[in-house]
Amino acid sequence: MGPLSGVKVVELQGIGPGPFCGMMLADMGAEIIRIDRAGAVGSAANPTDILARGRKSIGVDLKQPAGVETVLKLVEQADVLIEGFRPGVTERLGLGPDECLARNPRLVYGRMTGWGQTGTMAHAAGHDINYISLSGALHAIGEKDRNPVPPLNLVGDFGGGGMLLAFGIAAALFETARSGQGQVIDAAMTDGSATLMNAVFGLMNTDRWAAERGTNLLDGGAHFYGTYATADNKHISIGSIEPQFYALLLKTTGLDQEEDLPKQMNRQMWPLLHDKLATIFASKTRDEWDELMLGTDICYAPVLSFEEAMAHPHNQARKTFAEKDGVKQATPAPRFSRTVPELPSGAVAPGAHTDEILSGLGLSAEAVESLKQSGAVS
Repeated sequence: MGPLSGVKVVELQGIGPGPFCGMMLADMGAEIIRIDRAGAVGSAANPTDILARGRKSIGVDLKQPAGVETVLKLVEQADVLIEGFRPGVTERLGLGPDECLARNPRLVYGRMTGWGQTGTMAHAAGHDINYISLSGALHAIGEKDRNPVPPLNLVGDFGGGGMLLAFGIAAALFETARSGQGQVIDAAMTDGSATLMNAVFGLMNTDRWAAERGTNLLDGGAHFYGTYATADNKHISIGSIEPQFYALLLKTTGLDQEEDLPKQMNRQMWPLLHDKLATIFASKTRDEWDELMLGTDICYAPVLSFEEAMAHPHNQARKTFAEKDGVKQATPAPRFSRTVPELPSGAVAPGAHTDEILSGLGLSAEAVESLKQSGAVS
């Protein structure tokens, strides 16, 4: 019942940002047919592969012309194709944009790479950490006088990659509904992670952001925006940027009683004030600070583990997490008032829907069996 209900997507099996994009589309109600390798058929479903939820699967040997032709027949009925190979791979397989758009001129052809389809690095191998290094994002993340810290693979693979492609697909589908024409989307994690940095780049343009990481407003340099350890070796986070929120932080911690307290934006005094707050926060447990600060305008939250986050009353009220078939996971987001998305089915075994998918193409039982016997599909 999601807003993309009725949209048909062909996904060439991959890893990381491509499947994340597919998950987002499936979460919104799109029908996703994943093209798995024929050699993977017979493997069991991996229920913990959350990014693979909401798919149907067909096993195809893309080295066989009949296998490629099967995918092209699926493309004829699809609205979107997603691929995450290096530039030129789908062209060599006979499934490039030219071949697919010739079969379906309305097709939105989504390409997901790290470096992009063009540029001096386009054909090089890489991972999230490399893509966000080249875009300038990683340089800004970490503590002062320490190495940059990879923010998991959230900035490149997912925020600047899979989510960027999902947005591009949604935008392209909107345009196709008007023009009747498809197009190719070149989504690169270098581009996406650079886009995510635009607010910080804006500060850099006005000299309000120092090149040295760990010394700025939002990178842990400010004593009023960061994390602190508590007496029970847990952590809390504060983000008291606005003056009125900062005043409440000082009052609650007792720092407002100190004479000649430096002004909030006196950067030279940030390390000293950070040490003062660290000592204060270490004097109570995280639960004790929750009692004093949670729900106030201090801009405070405890730093929760995954299990703790699932159990938190706020997340439970919003149904942010769910457990399905024994797998704990985040639910589809964002929320919609009418076309409410449902949590899709879990990951399926490769080739689990081969017969169903081929029958949906109008192939007879004999034609399906012939494809199987040839090894073109499994």
